[in-house]
Amino acid sequence: MPDHRRIGRELGLFGTDPLIGAGLPYLLPDGAVIRHELEEYVRDVERRAGYRHVYSPVLGKRELYEISGHWAHYRDDMFPPLDVGGEQFVLRPSLCPHHALIYRSRSRSYRELPLRIAELGGMYRAELSGVLGGLGRVRAIQLNDAHLFCRLDQVAAEARGALELIRRVHADLGLRPARYRLSLAGGAGDYVGSAEHWARAEALLVEALEGFDYDVAPGEAAFYGPKIDVQVTDSAGRSATLSTVQVDFHQPERFDLGYVGSDGAEHRPVLVHRSLLGSLERAMAQLLEEHGGALPPWLAPVQVVVLPVSDAELPQADALVRRGQEAGLRVELAGPDRGSLGARIRDHRLVPYQAVIGAREAEADLVAPRLRDARRLDPLPAAEFVAAVAERVAARGGVLWTEFSPSAPLRW
Repeated sequence: MPDHRRIGRELGLFGTDPLIGAGLPYLLPDGAVIRHELEEYVRDVERRAGYRHVYSPVLGKRELYEISGHWAHYRDDMFPPLDVGGEQFVLRPSLCPHHALIYRSRSRSYRELPLRIAELGGMYRAELSGVLGGLGRVRAIQLNDAHLFCRLDQVAAEARGALELIRRVHADLGLRPARYRLSLAGGAGDYVGSAEHWARAEALLVEALEGFDYDVAPGEAAFYGPKIDVQVTDSAGRSATLSTVQVDFHQPERFDLGYVGSDGAEHRPVLVHRSLLGSLERAMAQLLEEHGGALPPWLAPVQVVVLPVSDAELPQADALVRRGQEAGLRVELAGPDRGSLGARIRDHRLVPYQAVIGAREAEADLVAPRLRDARRLDPLPAAEFVAAVAERVAARGGVLWTEFSPSAPLRW
């Protein structure tokens, strides 16, 4: 498995600068394309699954994290407070306290539950410099996060649904989890809450994991509750958590969250934390390593490269670029000034679709497609080629091309 840092340099996806600081990579235009596509994809998946999206500030008063328990139990991983106007503000290490406040911004009824609140939001952790590296371990994190506020009888089904959604997202992206891990309290860990709540949360996660193969890892729980960690392995063989499902009785108590039940009485919800992709930085790193930089067509920064054989075909090549862009594709022209045709093909070997235009193709408004997997297709009308690629990209699939002939309909 190749290192995503090497791929990132080769493809010009991200970089770092000592004036910004360690663990704070920036995304170059092609890297930003990948992140944007992941954001749009995951928001779409969540909308279809009944999630409502919010935005919340990356700062909060220190008091907020004292209530949530982060200040007492997670302070070493947080950046120091900022003194502003006699008050202390903290860069948030997680999104859950903000979402708890959004939940309690008005009274809630049992009819609203489960309430699924999602956000692609920034959070910040004061990671030690020795563990930082590329996109896999950073200090400024864009997190795909969600919090499900449930009745107790809904928790197992919601945790199971989150787990199934994680499995679907990983399959869509071509990610292969190394293992599922049930992370429990243990050892000298710093935990909060009653033994009864921990036992109940553990039992609910075990119920959600029915049919999954998983390991048990004492001492790996969050400070407020047990969790399911979906582990991946990077190019160096290191294991890391990509996606999680957590059950939390603690924060609903700390923030005094409630809902009015069918009996008219006030009840306490249970909080399920859930992340489909974890941090977008780590997800990008894993995708680059899993695919060796050959990303699925819909994620690829450049989806089509147009390759005129000589300067004589440049007008037709420019027209194809415009046609592809109008169809919503990311198209690049690699003209003869950039080397021989063979060199240009090799330089763009990770682009899903190569459209070669020679004298014969230019005369008849055709293209000679080459696929990233080294297949060559018979020349076909430029309009049909663009329509076929646009359809494949819109499907967000991983298959380049299953079958095509100019006289037959497309089949994917």
